[in-house]
Amino acid sequence: MLNFETTATRTVARSLAAAAVAAGLLAAAPRAEAEEALVAFEVLTPELADELASNSMLACREQGFMVGVAVVDRFGVLQAFVRDRFAGPHTPDTATRKAWTAVSFRTDTVELVGATAEGPQSGARDIPGALMLGGGTQILVQGRLVGAVGVSGAPSGEDDHACAEAGIASIEDRLPF
Repeated sequence: MLNFETTATRTVARSLAAAAVAAGLLAAAPRAEAEEALVAFEVLTPELADELASNSMLACREQGFMVGVAVVDRFGVLQAFVRDRFAGPHTPDTATRKAWTAVSFRTDTVELVGATAEGPQSGARDIPGALMLGGGTQILVQGRLVGAVGVSGAPSGEDDHACAEAGIASIEDRLPF
């Protein structure tokens, strides 16, 4: 009888082990599907976004331009804003819209000026919130969009764009480019 109980115990143990392995395999499939259902994204820290905005403003100030600078995350949500003391009252809205446009279209706005001037893409100018003026510059980290900088108030969109690029260059050493 003892031998039978040992054999029966082993059989039960093997059955339980097989059931546990099967349950683990079945549980892994939904977990893998659930993990695939989620996405991960990166954005700048608030501190780095503030520094980027300030450095972009200072780059413009060095050239004698008084500007407003907005930094948005990859979804177009404002992370940081700074306005120089004599920047025009339009600069907060304009800088934010330029940055929003850069992330929304995944293109620097200096490139969108000509691309949307006439023809089939000109309707993009009618999208609420979009602003097809130079100065909205994407922040790309290893080819991934993490946000954008919008600069407003320099004499031209190209000048705004150059200040945004200078700001991005000032923080590159802390980003995995």
